[in-house]
Amino acid sequence: MDSYGFHDGNICNLLESRCFDARHDINHSLQMHSSLIRRLSLEKELEGHQGCVNTIAWNSTGSLLISGSDDSQMNIWSYNGRKLLHSIDTGHSANIFCTKFVPETSDELVVSGAGDAGIRLFNLSRLSGRGPDNNAFAPSAVYQCHTRRVKKLAVEVGNPNVVWSASEDGTLRQHDFREGASCPPAASSPQECRNVLLDLRCGAKKSLADPPKQTLALKSCDISTSRPHLLLVGGSDSFARLYDRRMLPPLTSCWKRMRPPPCVNYFCPMHLSERGRSGLHLTHVTFSPSGDEVLLSYSGEHVYLMNVNHAGGDAMQYASGDASKLMTFNPILNGLELLYKSSLCSKSNVAAMLEKCRKLAKIAEKCLGEGSNYYDGIEACNEVLDLHGCDIGPAIRHDCLCTRAALLLKRKWKNDVQMAIRDCYSAYRIDGSSFRALYYMSEALSELGKYKEALEFAVAAQPVAPSNTEIAEWGENLKKNLAAAEAEKTKKANDGALRSEREDSDYDEELGLDFETSISGDDGRDIEPNTLHGSLNLRIHRRGDSTRESSCANGSCRSPSSSQNDRRNYQPETVIDMKQRFVGHCNVGTDIKQASFLGQRGEYVASGSDDGRCFIWEKQTGRLIKMLNGDEAVVNCVQCHPFDCVVATSGIDNTIKIWTPTASIPSIVAGGSTGPETSNVLEAMESNQRRLNHNHEVFFPFFRMHEFAEGTLHPLECAQS
Repeated sequence: MDSYGFHDGNICNLLESRCFDARHDINHSLQMHSSLIRRLSLEKELEGHQGCVNTIAWNSTGSLLISGSDDSQMNIWSYNGRKLLHSIDTGHSANIFCTKFVPETSDELVVSGAGDAGIRLFNLSRLSGRGPDNNAFAPSAVYQCHTRRVKKLAVEVGNPNVVWSASEDGTLRQHDFREGASCPPAASSPQECRNVLLDLRCGAKKSLADPPKQTLALKSCDISTSRPHLLLVGGSDSFARLYDRRMLPPLTSCWKRMRPPPCVNYFCPMHLSERGRSGLHLTHVTFSPSGDEVLLSYSGEHVYLMNVNHAGGDAMQYASGDASKLMTFNPILNGLELLYKSSLCSKSNVAAMLEKCRKLAKIAEKCLGEGSNYYDGIEACNEVLDLHGCDIGPAIRHDCLCTRAALLLKRKWKNDVQMAIRDCYSAYRIDGSSFRALYYMSEALSELGKYKEALEFAVAAQPVAPSNTEIAEWGENLKKNLAAAEAEKTKKANDGALRSEREDSDYDEELGLDFETSISGDDGRDIEPNTLHGSLNLRIHRRGDSTRESSCANGSCRSPSSSQNDRRNYQPETVIDMKQRFVGHCNVGTDIKQASFLGQRGEYVASGSDDGRCFIWEKQTGRLIKMLNGDEAVVNCVQCHPFDCVVATSGIDNTIKIWTPTASIPSIVAGGSTGPETSNVLEAMESNQRRLNHNHEVFFPFFRMHEFAEGTLHPLECAQS
């Protein structure tokens, strides 16, 4: 695949086009061109923090970088000088998770949010003439109305007066600097901060079919730069939510628990919408620069791209039950159904494009036939289907869909089976007599333990290829597996009937973990480095207790009886499905891992990873273009400079890495710095996928897991754990 260029073409041709097309903004195209990304190399490590760097953000002009850390310091860095300008002792008593420059304030106002549930506003003009170490001054405002950790802040372009905060207490609050410099702390009485914009304390959904009940612990939020009235939030379930701020009810206090307001859109990949109690949740959500797309990063999962404007017909919407329809055999009577629209592209290069697609299809078939390098085969199919899908005919499209499905079933990365089912479904809709589509669908469903549905597709495949003995044997094996599964189901049902009420299946051993640490020495005693100080509280409660707890605390959304009625009367929403998936990284160890668009056009996507690397993909095809070795343990933050081809990364290390396109030779790995050899790129990705597939089996003590998630565990200790 390295012999095939990326969609943005040759950088020399792009430069020459300046003379012919004055309307073309060459700066936007050049900022994050593939030729430059593949030359990214470590230029500078910014030193100045004494703990994990959990958040980084550029100002609007790119002249300054702000960072927040476990050391409760907020640092301001010079982009041109690559040096520390100011280090602010924020006064936070826990890890800083988010920092922002407030727009239209000449970069004088900065704001921070932390694990102590507090938000603090600082005026940098008070630091005029001071050095980087003279940093003691009081904040301009302190907001303490949240009751749990503040995980993300959002600002609106052109608005110097307001900041929004997303907290794990289930509320998103709007803080207006003009209304007061402080608010009473959460424990005070009475607490009447009327700044709750979104009350999602009864907003979390176990699955698409279930009504919202439990607290949606918010992990991330973002405001669209192109349409600032649009607000995106993500938290402790599978669904990102898009709200129109103009349609939300007036600001309220936290005393009355409100039903979640209706949102404009839900976003979730279809195969993640029916997971129930899997613990799946979002760690980051963000808009694209244009505001037409959103990016979702999941814990224990991949990064997904969705369209915002579903009304335009570009995004696929689904409802509850649609996922099962993909797995149900329904004969297509007319034998042919095309699911794509004709392209209006220029036909001058159609022959060359088709020849390229045929060559890529042959590469994929070769990878499948040889039983090796499934990754390259899948990327070859991605190139055909995602980049040229609107231009190719149904025959090539069908063949590539079937080949990619077979390769995905062989590769067995996280949710590859679900992707194979999508491909088989699309191929079957193109050709209802496709043996490959029917057979691979049967195989995929068998992998999921859906033997009855798998058998239906296997039976449908037999008349298509009556001389194929393999499909007949496959069908017999499915019958045996189905019989065994039914017997096991019956046995479990009989065993369950004999159990006592206390031992019945409705008694679920849930572990709720509350843990707080302190890194300050306020009590006057010496604190031993790398030593945990805190309290551990484990709660074991019956299934449904967490629902009752979240329903009753600080008010009530519904009684148990009304909850049952709500479930019967609940009409599930429609959801926008994924249009691209980005794989190779691992997001398990931390709860603040970002996924970001790169460049003013957002044509590339980046994410941190638990293996200490930063991954960069081509947005349109999902093709991996670069891996940067950005941390000794975990990369959490990836932020692109507003105008230059410069990327900043941070994580468990106490430094910030600055990456620039200075390598002499383009490569998929970081040039000029330590990192894996090109031949080990696939090995690194496969290692990450093994961790994703088996993360529930990895032994990691609860207190270590929490400290690691907070970024307070030393890298060497992380490795030892």
